[in-house]
Amino acid sequence: MNDATQRQLADAYRDALLEDTLPFWLQHGVDHKFGGVITSLDAAGNVIDTDKGVWQQCRFAWLLGELHNNLKADETWLRVAQRCMDFVDRNCFDPLDGRLWFQVTRTGEPLRKRRYAFSESFAAIAYGELAQATGDDLAAQKAERLFRRFLNHHLFSPEAKSKFTETRPMRSLGFPMIGIATAQQLRDSINYPGADDCIDRLIDLIRRFHIREDLEVVLENVGVDGQVLDHFDGRLLNPGHAIECSWFLMQEGQHRGDRDLQQLGCRMLDWMWQRGWDDDHGGLFSFVDLSGKPVSEYWHDMKFWWPHCEAVIATLMAYQLTGDARYARWYRQVHDWAHDHFADPERGEWFGYLHHDGTVSSQLKGNLWKGPFHLPRMQLICSQLLGDRR
Repeated sequence: MNDATQRQLADAYRDALLEDTLPFWLQHGVDHKFGGVITSLDAAGNVIDTDKGVWQQCRFAWLLGELHNNLKADETWLRVAQRCMDFVDRNCFDPLDGRLWFQVTRTGEPLRKRRYAFSESFAAIAYGELAQATGDDLAAQKAERLFRRFLNHHLFSPEAKSKFTETRPMRSLGFPMIGIATAQQLRDSINYPGADDCIDRLIDLIRRFHIREDLEVVLENVGVDGQVLDHFDGRLLNPGHAIECSWFLMQEGQHRGDRDLQQLGCRMLDWMWQRGWDDDHGGLFSFVDLSGKPVSEYWHDMKFWWPHCEAVIATLMAYQLTGDARYARWYRQVHDWAHDHFADPERGEWFGYLHHDGTVSSQLKGNLWKGPFHLPRMQLICSQLLGDRR
């Protein structure tokens, strides 16, 4: 990881982002007729389903706005981002309760709403980037309003919603971790008031309820007081989620100059790498059991694209924060494995789903869950961490 190697890697990430990943989506996914982006694409970029996920409309708009604001001003990127959010404005809010849908038809007719408010969190960061790019106060107001709705829906309100009944109430890691990432983005894009206080509260929830130093683990689901629940849900570990959360905390620690927070993020990475990495075939398992028991989800040993993107960021960030050669080794391990197995050098982008042995399971390049987000975000962040100055 000398200077020459870092420059080479920075160039490789930037080139992959701008010459491979982004062109794939701009060419094949943008819906020039109805607006927004279609993400259900096969290996060659052919559309195989026209339904639109609201997450992906907002995530693509965020990505393009982030690139416009922080990489280079590009009116094409900004125009596509605005068209994605225009589609959301016209079609994706339920007029009865103001919540966002999860899935709509190509023309915007509603199909499905989830109990979660993650659509709101992703819309918030998209509106934040558009506000920064255009100076639109209304977009900034939308970003703040939707973020508050996400927080109240899941975390900071007596009426906070959970998928679990009072028979066995639980807390889930996804809500505070996405809250942290959203607050970080809005702090950067619109100088969101109270971002630091909000992040403090969310980190406290993760520390108190999901981090178990005695077990050296980050728990995905816990009882309301943080207790381990000896059931499938309670023992379920999601290495990719926890590793993604680890770099959110490392990043926050670096922003604040908080060494303890940086070290906490590194410990989370340590624990979940050891539990999640497949020593036989390489790659990260989707799920593992806290006690080493069988996992109920049948895809538990598959390798998905997004945990590997998060692990590339986390290991590189940990190495840069600590200088520990172990993190450099892990970084090259996951970087090389992911690029060797997920990437499609002939047609662009990455496959999303591999069998446990690393062979391609599906020819999908996108669907309601996979779109232009985790991979290009990783490419952007890694190029920045490595000092891309072009």
